Amino acid sequence: MHTHSMKRLLVTTAVAALALSGCSNDSKDTSSDGPGGSGTSSSSTSASPYLPVPDGVELTAQGSKLGVGDSAVVAYDLPKNQVGALDITVTRLEKTTFKQSFQGWRLDAATKKTNPYFVRVTVKNVGDTDLSGQPVPLYIVDGTNTLIPATTFKSTFAPCPSTPFPKKFKSSAKIDACLVYLAPDHGDLTAVEFRPTEQFNPITWTGDLKEPKTATKKAKKKSGKR
Repeated sequence: MHTHSMKRLLVTTAVAALALSGCSNDSKDTSSDGPGGSGTSSSSTSASPYLPVPDGVELTAQGSKLGVGDSAVVAYDLPKNQVGALDITVTRLEKTTFKQSFQGWRLDAATKKTNPYFVRVTVKNVGDTDLSGQPVPLYIVDGTNTLIPATTFKSTFAPCPSTPFPKKFKSSAKIDACLVYLAPDHGDLTAVEFRPTEQFNPITWTGDLKEPKTATKKAKKKSGKR
């Protein structure tokens, strides 16, 4: 059977995780207990935009604490003095395993020491900048307060494609996306963050971790055969 090599095909890995010790969000608001927690979400619009955005676009305030299903309107700098503006909704957090979702992939030693997570989002381009091919600017935070970027693939990964924005992702374009994250040292997913710079007070999402959608569908099929 043909197998894929994780070592060869992964473009971005958990090794690229960024340590956050000493950054501005070290004293995080504990009103939310992370995945499975009972904390309530709190957000507001920014009194004055932290970046220039089109008229009518109201940015979510920095430091907002959100839950799964909540939306945030965000902006971030791009090359050539451009600004991207997005309406992001985190719709589902999934904890998977390599056995469940990566069958047929050869895993190197470093990858085997990670925990895989899927984050499903809906994203709309609410700015004027063409974001075609740009990465989705979301990270996860693990139990050691480490910021972890999404993993992308050089070949198709059906369970969760984890790709950049598609071609022609211009103003008003909207997509449903799934992002793969590999938490080092079998780490936890404690939050999803929008944090374009170290100085930015992050916008965070927390919520319950679910089974991967494919695993849920298989379980329903089995129960239906009784």
